[in-house]
Amino acid sequence: MVIRNVRVVSRGLEIPGDVAVEDGRIAAIGSPGSLPGPGLDGEGLYLSHGFIDSHVHGGGGHDFMDATREAWHGASALHLRHGTTAMVPTTLAAGRDQLLAVFAAYRACRSGFPDGAKFLGIHVEGPYLAPEQCGAQDPAFIRDPDPEEYEALMEACPDILRWTIAPERPGAWRMGEWISRRGAVPCIGHSSAAYEQVREAMLHGYRHVTHLYSATSTIVRRMGFRHAGIVESAYLLEGLTSEIIADGCHLPACLLEMAYRFIGPDRLCLVTDAMRAAGQTGGESILGGLESGQRVILEDGVAKLPDRTAFAGSICTADRLVRNMVRLAGASVADAVKMATETPARILGLSDRTGLLAQGRAADLVMFDEDIHIKLVMTDGVIRWRAHDGKGG
Repeated sequence: MVIRNVRVVSRGLEIPGDVAVEDGRIAAIGSPGSLPGPGLDGEGLYLSHGFIDSHVHGGGGHDFMDATREAWHGASALHLRHGTTAMVPTTLAAGRDQLLAVFAAYRACRSGFPDGAKFLGIHVEGPYLAPEQCGAQDPAFIRDPDPEEYEALMEACPDILRWTIAPERPGAWRMGEWISRRGAVPCIGHSSAAYEQVREAMLHGYRHVTHLYSATSTIVRRMGFRHAGIVESAYLLEGLTSEIIADGCHLPACLLEMAYRFIGPDRLCLVTDAMRAAGQTGGESILGGLESGQRVILEDGVAKLPDRTAFAGSICTADRLVRNMVRLAGASVADAVKMATETPARILGLSDRTGLLAQGRAADLVMFDEDIHIKLVMTDGVIRWRAHDGKGG
């Protein structure tokens, strides 16, 4: 099949052209009208690699902490309809048995579902976090890194791709080195680390910041002297990458623009951090597992703790992230797409297998209009979802 008359978005560029798909892969990319064969008219829409969400807890009324096949299917299906073709299911701070149950669910579902986003691996968020930066994480489960525990957890799930840790906690540097040697990305998050601690943590394998500005330290004054934190480190340290929740709620437009302009699309990626209520607009929901999670309220486009003192994860989808970076941060469509495709793939160490619309790569594609409304989603060369209401996802 040839997808004709599209604006191909890849490698930070936008070029009119046609794309041929054969045997689940991209067979060729050519100029408009240059590729023979039966075709699908793209009607001038954008065509890019499908979005990659490297930090997502659930959606469509489901959370990955539910640890059931139904939940994993439902969440992945919801996000696929909004342009996500691959994701990294994310845990919350929990006891060892609950984490092992989630890992068992991952093993049972890792081959994915025909109508859902692919699963690339697991993101373990916690439980080795700073109590004062726990946000919506349950403080009852927060603890110091325990080598016996995290080594056993990684043995149980070798597909752990990333692990968010507060690097100032005792034992965190050793943990960073250990998981790095096993191919996972140690991430700085839910942390009060100072700039000097971040710089030192990088010597022990840490190279990514989890949801910058959210539960991350910034400038403080001690005895009159100012000390920089994680936020400032993200801008200053070139070897450090970061992610932002670009839902328009967690960060205002000015911070989205500042991160885009001064960290840039090669070191910055977009994540939803979506919980089970992703796709809803109001009412109530549960953060975490249905049995042990906590009640949250949905209003103003975000999930909040019942007392409204903090956000409890987002309810957004990947198309909204890209839309907001274009509308609010002034990013080009090509750069916004890059932050949702190529950059997260590279951060995860998966650039050789996903994230790029290029000849020979898997045909995991998304088609969308000027307003980033999703019109078509394809994985492995098969159309999995298509808009029929004239607007899309």
